Amino acid sequence: MGATCCKYEQSSRAREEVDLNHFHLLRAIGKGAFGKVRMIQHKRTKRYYALKYIRKDTCIHKKAVKHVIAERHMLENINYSLVVNMHYAFQDDENLFMALDLMPGGDLRFLLENIGTLSELEVRFQVAEIALCLDYLHQQRIAHRDVKPENILLDQHGHAHLSDFNIATRFDQYSPLQWSVAGSPAYMAPEILSKKGYSTSVDWWSLGVVAYELLFGKRPFDGPSHESLTESIVHHPLTFPKHANRVVSDNCLDVLTKLLEKSPFHRLGCGSDGFERLKEHPWFNGLDWSLLEQKRAKPPYQPESCRFLTRMYEDSSIDQDPLTHKHVFPANWSNSELPVTEEARWRQCMEEEFLSYNHTFLSTKQVDVGIKALWGKYGLVKQFEDFEEHDYETTPNTDEGQEARLLIEQHKRKPGKYQTTRDKLSSVTGTPKTIQQIEY
Repeated sequence: MGATCCKYEQSSRAREEVDLNHFHLLRAIGKGAFGKVRMIQHKRTKRYYALKYIRKDTCIHKKAVKHVIAERHMLENINYSLVVNMHYAFQDDENLFMALDLMPGGDLRFLLENIGTLSELEVRFQVAEIALCLDYLHQQRIAHRDVKPENILLDQHGHAHLSDFNIATRFDQYSPLQWSVAGSPAYMAPEILSKKGYSTSVDWWSLGVVAYELLFGKRPFDGPSHESLTESIVHHPLTFPKHANRVVSDNCLDVLTKLLEKSPFHRLGCGSDGFERLKEHPWFNGLDWSLLEQKRAKPPYQPESCRFLTRMYEDSSIDQDPLTHKHVFPANWSNSELPVTEEARWRQCMEEEFLSYNHTFLSTKQVDVGIKALWGKYGLVKQFEDFEEHDYETTPNTDEGQEARLLIEQHKRKPGKYQTTRDKLSSVTGTPKTIQQIEY
């Protein structure tokens, strides 16, 4: 009896929504247009994260609510070794919070400003890792649209990760192209600036601009005004510094030329076989792409993590207005009491759309998709359909959950040997009305 009670209490605690009280708040390490970034440590797991927090009133004032909510939803469905992944999301009365992978190596802008240009070997390694990341996103029909040095962060070993998805967009069969102008002008592809329809091709152009800047310390196209910058990017030919051939190889210059091809139809990386063509380019000879993706290849640049954490943001204004936990009191708007001001409507939007997220749980949708995909592989979709009638419950990875996962693994090995009815799975998991969380 006591064991059952203890198990219930552990399960209940694990299912509590995360808030600021679950973390030790450490030093502030950054600030952006909408908020700040602070290093935190989870009290129970002792793991470190970067806490990105945005004040709600600032978010409303800068008309960024939709972008912040879109980023939070986007990150929930992204999990890749070379992305700055989200682990938790929550809010209080004043702020929206996202706990992300901590990148103590700093961003590439910090490197350019404090160390200078990088070697060809270092740039090749970082370009290859970001290319892997872009291929992962593009397979999901996601365009980042803001690839630039500030959004490429290094972990403690020097592996490059893509961050900041607040203007990323997803394409589908109903909207295969976008026409909106979005991103940082100096890194925008010609098809964006000329307001033509574009797709994921724009990210390969931006990667080319980043590589050029890391190697030569300046961007390939520039101008004193937005109009002159646009004119340069759209119409002017690509040129290299006079000393380029003494700094980098011909293969490197060829990759830059092909990434900065103005036509997306001929740009390196674009098209159904674009990433394969990029990997086969002679400049990347000798790289093991599998080891790169697993972050097992040794980066040629080893960051001084302590130097970044102590010097990157020395501005004392970062630690002004100290962060403290404030409770959330949901408005529970009724039809008769709808918010009357624009600010109140945006606050309601944030309360309803910026949902809590905990990476240790799977959402109902993730469980549905994961099990259906797996069972569909073995012709078991009909049995899965029977499960869709009842409610799914997201619970910790308990002993029952482990047994449910074991059953699925058994199906993967011997799909014909095991029954797949609701009663059979219920008898295995011991939970007749729910399917326990299964971690894939």
